[in-house]
Amino acid sequence: MISEKTIIKTVSELYKKAVINLNEDIKISLEDALKSEDNELARLNIQTILKNIELAEKNNIPMCQDTGLPIVFVKLGNVEVENLKSSIEKGIEKATEEVPLRPNIVDPLTRKNTNNNIGKYIPPIDIELIDKDYIEITIFPKGFGSENNNALKMALPSEGEKGIKDFVVETVLKAKGKPCPPTIIGVGIGGTSDLAMKLAKKALLKNISEKNPDPTLETLEKEIKEKINESDIGPMGLGGKTTTLDVKIIKAHTHTAGLPIGVCVQCWANRYATERIYDN
Repeated sequence: MISEKTIIKTVSELYKKAVINLNEDIKISLEDALKSEDNELARLNIQTILKNIELAEKNNIPMCQDTGLPIVFVKLGNVEVENLKSSIEKGIEKATEEVPLRPNIVDPLTRKNTNNNIGKYIPPIDIELIDKDYIEITIFPKGFGSENNNALKMALPSEGEKGIKDFVVETVLKAKGKPCPPTIIGVGIGGTSDLAMKLAKKALLKNISEKNPDPTLETLEKEIKEKINESDIGPMGLGGKTTTLDVKIIKAHTHTAGLPIGVCVQCWANRYATERIYDN
């Protein structure tokens, strides 16, 4: 059995890692964007972002003051786990106290702060059942400067690929500089309204260098990215070629009468950390 103590320790360490150390694919993408930019202000903004990342790692401190709402993705295999839900919550509390992390979680009506980054239905825990001999946990801290710009459309089937592309581009252009571009855009297509949004978030966990195995979706991703980057919104919304670093799409089958489209906007700090735990 995988113990409660192991889950608590893993979750706490993953949260700490996610807010301090940005994954290499994002850093490489930002460096590539810097090379291609000829707008001096855009170059300055990207250089500042890269310096911020460097200092966070060097000083072992969070890269952003908004340390996010912790979202937890769990791939649960054929293993026994002790008190999974409460262990995850205790791990979030432990990280909040020890890193320390800003306590972001409040009651939506009274705005009273829970002070520990957990609350009713928080953290949201997505469980995917897998036929493996491990449990895999991903901590995805989502800042709300970007989250506030998410969008959902219950499109008509007749809108097709053009409707998808137009809606995603429209959503990002409407956000302008608010989500701290250059962004990464996750898109969920199909399913139900809630599933489309969940898939959009899961799309943000894909490595930037990873190509979509579906040629149609790969083409759609490229077309959307090109259209967004023609906008000249640029880094931090102050102009430049790089408004988004990448677009990632996941699709699900859906009802014959629907075409749900979920768009999850993420700032340059696409923070997440993952670990697999095997049952010894």
